[in-house]
Amino acid sequence: MAALIADRINGEGFVADHVEGLGDAFEALHAYDYPIMLLDRRLPDGEALSALPQIRRVRPGIRILLVTAMQSIDDKINGLDAGADDYLTKPFDFDELLARVRAALRRPGGSRLPLAVVGALSFDFNTHEASIAGRPLSLHKREMLLLESLMRRSGRAVMHNTLIEEIYGFDKAVQIDALKMLVSRLRQRLKEHGGEVDIHSARGIGYMLAKSRT
Repeated sequence: MAALIADRINGEGFVADHVEGLGDAFEALHAYDYPIMLLDRRLPDGEALSALPQIRRVRPGIRILLVTAMQSIDDKINGLDAGADDYLTKPFDFDELLARVRAALRRPGGSRLPLAVVGALSFDFNTHEASIAGRPLSLHKREMLLLESLMRRSGRAVMHNTLIEEIYGFDKAVQIDALKMLVSRLRQRLKEHGGEVDIHSARGIGYMLAKSRT
């Protein structure tokens, strides 16, 4: 069920990673700054409610949506009181799940991140939007994910594997050539719009975004 949900969410334009238990979930949470987490209560390695305080310590601003077959009023109250932001019972309609995900992402979560600026390019990590010289920059989904990953670490080389995982998800088999083509397209878009930034290739390592040298 979790794998099917992840596939459906990915098909709706999001990037969703699927893990099979709390141990794997904490590894993923330490590695990536997810904005939302869908969590069942009965997991192979424990009851999810007991892990909610630790999840909040690792990622204070994450939204948590419990998706579970435990559907009594007391179950819902306990889940929300334990720290979940929303509670959806099985069986559910997938369109409702998506609506709840979108609603959760619209709500503020944690501290707002400052605007990142490199050259004439700026990126808002709160809205996941980019602009050049104050003009909105329209990009395809994966181009925007690549730009966000590079902007988070501007001036530093980002490894190929890290980029692939953040753009495509860590359970997807993606070749380096696909990443190269995506980088090439983003380079061209930034150049066309006067971004005043360059994406440098670190041979055998990855890519780095930096202000263009004049």
